[in-house]
Amino acid sequence: MANSEKKPKTLKTLERHFKGVASHRRLQILLYVARHPDATVEILTEQLKCNFRTTSSHTQRLVTAGLLEKHYRGRGVLHTLTPYGVRFVSFINEFGNLR
Repeated sequence: MANSEKKPKTLKTLERHFKGVASHRRLQILLYVARHPDATVEILTEQLKCNFRTTSSHTQRLVTAGLLEKHYRGRGVLHTLTPYGVRFVSFINEFGNLR
């Protein structure tokens, strides 16, 4: 299916994406992963100065929202942006003038 033929997202799907970033901490995580692909929860916890369990919970919400992907490497779990995550980061940077 070509880009012009893609089905539009449902409002429910859009809600899931927007709820995924409905936290300043999740926005921080999304922006950090955009700059540092393959970040682990340990790295995010250290860099964002946040509790490990809180960071883990937020990354899981971003995965559920379809904005982050988990990649298992040995015992580590690396996080990268999904294509929708990339688009959201672009939107956040443009909307918030955060560059």
